[in-house]
Amino acid sequence: MAIKPKYVKQLGTILLERYPEAFNTDFDTNKESVSKLTTVESKSVRNRIAGYITRKKGGQAA
Repeated sequence: MAIKPKYVKQLGTILLERYPEAFNTDFDTNKESVSKLTTVESKSVRNRIAGYITRKKGGQAA
């Protein structure tokens, strides 16, 4: 089952609006925050959402 980028973006945007203090430019921190704030069980989907939020916050990929 493929997860559409639209789903990742929508959920990422909602999380940033509701919990802006829970996220920063560190991917690992954002990954933990996504796990705590959502019921997403798939590790790959969680990582995609955390990566999207990290990019929105201004983080650069290593």
